[in-house]
This record gives sequence, C-alpha cells and structure tokens, in this order.
Amino acid sequence: MTASFLTFIGGKDFIGWRISCIFASSIRIMNVRVAFLLWGVLTPFFLCAQHAAAPKDTVNVAAMQFEQSHFNFHDIVQGTKVSHEYKFKNTGKMPLVISNVLVTCGCTVPEWPKSPVAPGKSASIRVFFNSTGKFGIQNKTITILANTKMGRETIVFTANVIGSPTK
Repeated sequence: MTASFLTFIGGKDFIGWRISCIFASSIRIMNVRVAFLLWGVLTPFFLCAQHAAAPKDTVNVAAMQFEQSHFNFHDIVQGTKVSHEYKFKNTGKMPLVISNVLVTCGCTVPEWPKSPVAPGKSASIRVFFNSTGKFGIQNKTITILANTKMGRETIVFTANVIGSPTK
C-alpha cells in the first residue's frame, strides 16, 4: 500500500493526474470564452427584437407631447408604493399606437392605453414604483415603443428612498 501511495504522489500516475487537471481547467476556460463570445454576438439580435420598427413615413406619424416627461417623488420612506400619471397629447397626424412600455426593473410597473389615441386627443401613462428593498437615489427610465417618428419615447422619474422613520 505504501509503494502504490508513493507511486501516486511522485510517480507517473501523479503526473498524469496533474496533466489531466490542467487540461480540464483549460477546457473550462475555453467554454467560458465561447459562452461570452456567443453572448456578445447574440445579444444585439435579441435587443433588436424588442425595438419597435420606426415608421417609414416620417411626416404622417403620431407624436407624443408630454406635459411633464420627468417627475421627482423627492424623499419617500423605504417600502412605500407611489405612482405618477404622465399625461400626453398626440400632436401627430396619425392615431398613436403604443405597442409596449419597457421598464428597467420589476419595482416599476406601467399602465398605458391599449387602444389608439386619435390625433389631437390626450391620454396618460401611469407608472407605479415600489420602493421595497431600494435605498438612496433611484432614477428610473421608462421606454415607450410607439408609432412615432423615432419609434420610442422616454419618460423618467426620480425618488430618494430613505430608511423607515424611527419609532
């Protein structure tokens, strides 16, 4: 038993085991590199899939004019749920169709009109923010995918989430 143990520690078996470990490690590194390469190549394709196609006619399009595109909640206590309504008017020549509203995290939930907004008419997008688990300055951008000239519009809100008041 001692001879085989010494052979494993200093003999050919040990060297072979060490070489196989180095080989396995380099394969793991290569797999990580391939995964990052695939991620870098495929990510733009997935991001483009969420991009609303901008209309080809840039004159006869819908247009969103917001009363206020940035809102500040100022100081709110952590765990508070707040909301704000962003009012807008379709100042374009075509009915405004909002296909999707994208947010940056699950703490923000939008509600938007699902039916077209006629030219000259007003509507609103309500945004709900849950400050649970958040702390400090929070800047959230909401992206609206619609049939406007650019194909996307943005609205923003800011909140300063402070700790709960002491009792």
